[in-house]
Amino acid sequence: MTEGGTRSVRAGRRTVEVKRADKVLFPGGEGAKEYTKGDLVDYYRSVAPFMLPHLRGRPLMLERHPDGLDGPRFMQKNTPEHYPDWITRVELPKEGGTVCHTVCDDTATLVYLTDQASLTLHRWLSRTGSIDRPDRMVFDLDPSDDDFEHVREAAGLLGELLDSLKLPSALMTTGSRGLHVVVPLKGQEDYDEVRAFARAVAEALADAHPDRLTTAARKKERGDRLYLDVQRNAYAQTAVVPYTVRARPGAPVATPLTWDDLDAPDLDARRWTIADAVDQARTDPWAGLLRRGRALGPARRRLDALRG
Repeated sequence: MTEGGTRSVRAGRRTVEVKRADKVLFPGGEGAKEYTKGDLVDYYRSVAPFMLPHLRGRPLMLERHPDGLDGPRFMQKNTPEHYPDWITRVELPKEGGTVCHTVCDDTATLVYLTDQASLTLHRWLSRTGSIDRPDRMVFDLDPSDDDFEHVREAAGLLGELLDSLKLPSALMTTGSRGLHVVVPLKGQEDYDEVRAFARAVAEALADAHPDRLTTAARKKERGDRLYLDVQRNAYAQTAVVPYTVRARPGAPVATPLTWDDLDAPDLDARRWTIADAVDQARTDPWAGLLRRGRALGPARRRLDALRG
């Protein structure tokens, strides 16, 4: 129902008022399709059953574009006081104080955040019940340019190494330039231990392929090599949520895929958009993999043995 530019959206047991649903958030042109706030609401409501398992219990950082892609962007960690009281919050320590993060536990919250022009949702790798113990480890494969073949090759090499360490892994387009490789954890190690292990894996891979891969944090030291970024594996750092929309023309989506999809000729980081990402979600590309969390002790011993 629409009245005065406001649309009432049913989301589970709640009805959320979406204001200015016809406002253009993603302008068209140069081959990109135009999308409105209403289009974004429809997408997030449709993908919610697949997206919420990756959101529940996790503090968020929201990337907001109140005037669309052509307007200013700001990153929101603290939950504004005017947010409805039915939205879950969690107060967490930071240097010199605390932050009251939003947590998206249901479809109504997802729709409300979309009404606030939160285009992209970034999540913590741990949950509120054990905030210091991440249950995800993320490798961000960040190319020096838009050559996706470098990303595809690096993902394959990393997947093979993780297999040799007997760690399950999942693959996801970022919707931007690269891929994320996600490893489910049991949540036994703290952030420092997880990041140290991720760094050791990345260094082992870069040492084996020094002409193609690097762990150098400074761009000027990378050359044309692909950067194996493990910096997201730290307290209060975030990674884009599976099935979130990215703030780029055409509304591309960070989309889970299978390892077999890595060989698809048409694959790139922006392969899926809000027009077809739900279809990919329905194929269940990760198929229970994220419930196979591992402790890192055995993998650490295997990695030490590989490195001699």
